[in-house]
Amino acid sequence: MSYVDGFVVAVPTANREKYRKHAADAAVVFKENGATAVVECWGDDVPPGEVTSFPMAVKCKEDETVVFSWILWPSKEARNVGMKKSMEDPRLRPENNPMPYDGKRLIYGGFEAIVEV
Repeated sequence: MSYVDGFVVAVPTANREKYRKHAADAAVVFKENGATAVVECWGDDVPPGEVTSFPMAVKCKEDETVVFSWILWPSKEARNVGMKKSMEDPRLRPENNPMPYDGKRLIYGGFEAIVEV
């Protein structure tokens, strides 16, 4: 089964194109280091919740949009090697690929796939 790195972040809506470029550039690096897919999704129908929600989780402001993304890897082992190489790649350094969002509000985690169809 695959391994997935998942991410949720609030991005200033005005930075949509900057974020798209940031993510597309990073996707190249992840793919070169073993990722089988990189998916970036710009929030379109992400309602606020009363108890919990994507917007609440990332403290989304009125001028921001929730982004949900994931990187698919062949295995956790491939992810560990590939992510380490990716994080060491100079193309992902902040001075070369600045984050157009507040990284302190980025939620991420690694997930073992238990159903794949």
